[in-house]
Amino acid sequence: MSIVAITDYFDKPEDEFEILGELVGNNVGIDTKVLLVWHEKIDKEYLKATPNLIGVQRYGVGYDNIDLAYLKSKGIILCNNPDYGTDEVADTAVSMILSIARGVYNYNFKAKKYYSSWQENVQKAIKRNNQTTIGIIGAGRIGGNVLMKCNALKFNTVFYDPYKERGYEKLINGKRLESMKELLEIADIVSIHTPLNQETKGIIDAQFIRRMKDGASIVNTARGGLFDDLDDLYNALYNNRLYSLAIDVLEIEPPVSCKLIDAWRDVNNDLQGRLIINPHTSYYSQSSIKEMRTNAARNALRMYRNETPYNIIEE
Repeated sequence: MSIVAITDYFDKPEDEFEILGELVGNNVGIDTKVLLVWHEKIDKEYLKATPNLIGVQRYGVGYDNIDLAYLKSKGIILCNNPDYGTDEVADTAVSMILSIARGVYNYNFKAKKYYSSWQENVQKAIKRNNQTTIGIIGAGRIGGNVLMKCNALKFNTVFYDPYKERGYEKLINGKRLESMKELLEIADIVSIHTPLNQETKGIIDAQFIRRMKDGASIVNTARGGLFDDLDDLYNALYNNRLYSLAIDVLEIEPPVSCKLIDAWRDVNNDLQGRLIINPHTSYYSQSSIKEMRTNAARNALRMYRNETPYNIIEE
């Protein structure tokens, strides 16, 4: 059995082996001290096979697949891995923002139907970047990164994050708003960067959309569980309450049939040009995946050596 065991996703511990050597493998069992976890559900039932476990290390940031309360009851440490892929996720969000702001994806869809006209087919709602307000909800590592990159592109930027210390707005050069309601009322494009927890689950609901500026857009590269009901999003797009929607994350992946997903899969649906869905890949680059694996392995080694690990989840 492996002392440090990879539970799922990675069949071979290639990058992990560079850090952990013979300690790491794919065999979970009685000798396992630390788990390296991707999507595997870690709960009381799963942990029956690991009576000597001292720590669980998530490869990614979120940990809603892990029963934190049960781990705590057993004195098992849980750590996540927020130190990788920040630029990759932020760049994906910015690319989605730019595509919406400049109409790139929508033009590509509509232009396929133009045979007798061409250049005059402009989207009249498009404004200059400096006349477009980007609202960032959650201005941590990724949200703050997005905001600063949007600043460089001459967008107007505002953010709402009640957990960031006062004065943080000066560091990232963004205007702090005191309520999400205020942000939704003025933002042309809302980009979401909050964790998924009891406070934020389902936060993007019908009321959220009603509070938004008419014809605004949503970008979500954070967590799929932030959406309350995908039908609300479909209805808002269909009725032009939302101009555009760009998503990298869904609560159920791959997605199941519903009005929004069916419209997205239908290449002839008129919403195609205003609806972007990526398969939860914003974290990925050749460098970020290696960074993720080696960071997780280094932290697992700290647990094994009884050294204080990084990024302990305390909530």
